[in-house]
Amino acid sequence: MTDSALIIVDMLYDFIDGSLACRNSKNAVRETVSFIDRMTAGQNGDENEILDTFPILFVCDHHPADHCSFTSNGGTWPSHCVVGTHGGAVHEMLQPYMNDELVFYKGCDRNTEQYSGFEGANKAGQSLGEVLELMDIKEVYVCGIATEFCVRATCLDLRKAGFDVRLLSQALAYVDEAGHNATLKELGSSGIDIL
Repeated sequence: MTDSALIIVDMLYDFIDGSLACRNSKNAVRETVSFIDRMTAGQNGDENEILDTFPILFVCDHHPADHCSFTSNGGTWPSHCVVGTHGGAVHEMLQPYMNDELVFYKGCDRNTEQYSGFEGANKAGQSLGEVLELMDIKEVYVCGIATEFCVRATCLDLRKAGFDVRLLSQALAYVDEAGHNATLKELGSSGIDIL
């Protein structure tokens, strides 16, 4: 199983119950935790040993307060996931699985909109793609928020980079159900397994 990993996209409070709260978000968090439990069942040892066997990578919106995507600056979205705020934090049920080297921050530059996890970097400046290659990962499971935006962009980039992508459809939250369903159809037809 060491060539598999889980990528959790934007399971941050502003998308769960904050300024951009999405549908199915609390359920998506619970489904993610139960998926991790299933994948790591029967493993003894501390969190670090478990994560070595099944790496869990986080993609996080991480905006300055004056980000260009905010309506207050002429953008599309209300202010969200501002650095240092509760809204920008990963849900507490998922925090135990976080490892600094495997957290990728996107949207850090006030002038750039970034939806895909591939556009982010960890604190060492490495991209998601680079770290997956270094770990020799071939197959990625993806869950997160929101299906139509950051999950979609991340999945398409993973597929383009040659990974086998498996999307956990029960562990997704979305802006709108019709958009969610249309995106699942689009991703399925691009060679992504919808589980």
